[in-house]
Amino acid sequence: MTQPQALSVSDLETVYDALAIAIDQSGADKAELFLVKLALLNANALGDLELFKSHLATALADL
Repeated sequence: MTQPQALSVSDLETVYDALAIAIDQSGADKAELFLVKLALLNANALGDLELFKSHLATALADL
């Protein structure tokens, strides 16, 4: 399986901004549900369970 190309810093900033706006739009009471749905959609698009689990571990580190 070929690794997808990484996003540029500029693209990551755009993703961050879009994510922040979407979290605000979902509302405080639905933010967790929104993030879970987003994670499931992205895991499916990624198509690699082990890579997704690695991403989970990385995201949990140093919270």
